[in-house]
Amino acid sequence: MSTRIEKDCLGEIEVDDSKYWKSQTQRSLENFKIGTETMPVSIIKSFALLKESCASANHHFNKITEEQCDAIVHVCQEIQNGNYLDQFPLRVWQTGSGTQTNMNLNEVISMIGNEYAEKEILHPNDTVNKSQSSNDTFPAALHIMIATKITAELLPSIDECIETIKRLEKENEGIIKIGRTHLQDATPLYLSQELSGYRSMLEHSKKQILSSLEFVYELACGATAVGTGINCPKGFDEVCCSIIASKTNLPFKPDNNKFHALTSKDACTFVSGALKGLACNCMKIANDIRWLASGPRCGIGEIIIPSNEPGSSIMPGKVNPTQCEALTMVAVQVMGNDAAIGFAASQGNFELNVFMPLIAYNLDQSIQLLADAIHSFTIHCLNGLKPNKEVIDENLNNSLMLVTCLNPIIGYEKAGEASQYAYKNNLTLKEAILALNYLTEEEFDKYVKPENMITI
Repeated sequence: MSTRIEKDCLGEIEVDDSKYWKSQTQRSLENFKIGTETMPVSIIKSFALLKESCASANHHFNKITEEQCDAIVHVCQEIQNGNYLDQFPLRVWQTGSGTQTNMNLNEVISMIGNEYAEKEILHPNDTVNKSQSSNDTFPAALHIMIATKITAELLPSIDECIETIKRLEKENEGIIKIGRTHLQDATPLYLSQELSGYRSMLEHSKKQILSSLEFVYELACGATAVGTGINCPKGFDEVCCSIIASKTNLPFKPDNNKFHALTSKDACTFVSGALKGLACNCMKIANDIRWLASGPRCGIGEIIIPSNEPGSSIMPGKVNPTQCEALTMVAVQVMGNDAAIGFAASQGNFELNVFMPLIAYNLDQSIQLLADAIHSFTIHCLNGLKPNKEVIDENLNNSLMLVTCLNPIIGYEKAGEASQYAYKNNLTLKEAILALNYLTEEEFDKYVKPENMITI
């Protein structure tokens, strides 16, 4: 391997000559050999969008030349298109401000930009990082990543699942099943109503996530080192955010208080909480589906879900609710990520939070996992969900909680006695009512109709 010597204020360091980074990236590689987690591609691409916008804003204020701006923009667009991603190898577990990732971008953009221009016109700090600090670029890139990733990947998955459940509601209209509370039999409801609860969960989660993005749209651009905007032209934040907004079609704007923008990660905590809320709803939906599909002969078995793959290495023919299991594991991971994000966000000491790479990594993972898992659950499980009408009817007619509709007829005490009598003597509800002489058979058939117990 041929190397070259790069210099900085700490001295000289060898760098692989095939790489486009310089000394600060190399020092980070050597000093932080911690774990295997590297900075997510999504934050790198968001940084490239930010650097492109900052270059355009700097050119607007005559801080860099048109030629310099063109070179920076060219490289940043290449990175956003997925090129040169192997030039961003740094670990998550680095400086808490993400300075080394900011410098990784600055170094790579300057070297490739100079190669593009065929002359030395860019410097990592003096040109690519002009009017910026790692302290404001990392939180800005983090917010860009969150908003764009949620919009492009998570919300479409949620919408896809909602539309699938809507179809299932329509297909299963009129099917009456027994309800369950406390894992015990309850009064009847329509299968479509039960499904509508799942749909509404996702609709509420979507609204909550969209509400949280209101604060993510506030960017730290223009704050520079501690929030005072040193070495940054007045109005830079407005121009830069306007460019980012136009490129993403999202309403990004400057944070009105730059000191808040640097030290507080409340927006990240808020959006993470909304993601956790979605994860909780996904956990509930997936658990209900696998319980209702349990069996096939010794469980509840009221619905049938697709058989996607063999479920056991020792039990032939066994099929498991694997999509439910994958979604619930993702939900647990997102809940854990939210706890870590909350701890990290509490550590905004003085003018800066220094847990930002961790926050970026966990949020990226939570958004990605939820988007992928919800999509997988939708296409491999919900799409093929079918009612097991025979079992649904059997469970409905065997339920003792149908006695609830007799409260107005024979009273709560007698209804309760009939229910317990049926249970203890292994009788149907009808047999118990007749044995106790509370109603005639004709009266029982008149009053005990599951469809009349559903008023919504």
